[in-house]
Amino acid sequence: MSRLAAAIEGVALLGPGLPGWAAARAVLTGAQPYAHAPTVVPVATLLPPNERRRAGLAVKIALAVGWGALTESARDASALETVFTSSSADGDTCHAICEQLAGSERLISPTRFHNSVHNAPSGYWSIATRCMAPSTSVCGYDASFGAGLLEACTLVHARGAPVLLIAYDAPYPEPLLSKRPVPDAFGVALLLSPQAGAGVLARLELTLIGDSPEPLADGDLESLRRSVPTARSLPLLSLLARGARGTAAIEYLDGLHIAATVAPCA
Repeated sequence: MSRLAAAIEGVALLGPGLPGWAAARAVLTGAQPYAHAPTVVPVATLLPPNERRRAGLAVKIALAVGWGALTESARDASALETVFTSSSADGDTCHAICEQLAGSERLISPTRFHNSVHNAPSGYWSIATRCMAPSTSVCGYDASFGAGLLEACTLVHARGAPVLLIAYDAPYPEPLLSKRPVPDAFGVALLLSPQAGAGVLARLELTLIGDSPEPLADGDLESLRRSVPTARSLPLLSLLARGARGTAAIEYLDGLHIAATVAPCA
């Protein structure tokens, strides 16, 4: 694969012990120690009341970080192409459907069904922002963040236009949690554009390598990185938080990983 380049205009992060990008930067730079705390996902105020009541945890965290990456940008959300990526779906909805199918009456409500599909957050995003631009939803198991990052940077290169990447994971309840142990909700969003300009945080270049990612120096953050697929983004986010030039390896396929090289913009 030839190198893919993009500019990073906005970042948002929400996860256990990382309640927003501003707070997370202090942790990722080492200015403050990491302290685990359950993820607090805000109410999806972007949505009309009816849709807000129907939205599950996966939708809420996707909307929260997606909008967060736009807060310091002049970009119009209604015109932005999006890439959504997640290793799973709405765990609570999937659990409820499984319970219903295991019972004697196997009638599934339409709301349950449409919340269970993998591109549900994309649909809710279009309702919240009135966005009519193309949207892609991808999944790559534990490599979902890397797959989404590649997809988004490829679209930036192909379209010559900005793309909003929204990555998220939410836990399943038991007994599904024992089979897919994602311990908490985690979301990341990156606003990517083809050219560096005013307000751009950094330049990003992607290529494929064989070297595996190195563990994070902080053992607790490394445990978080390994336990939640979307948290595979933490090495890249650490470079962005420090404003440092460097390369972060991100899991992709067996024996093949993504080298994400960051160069801060003056």
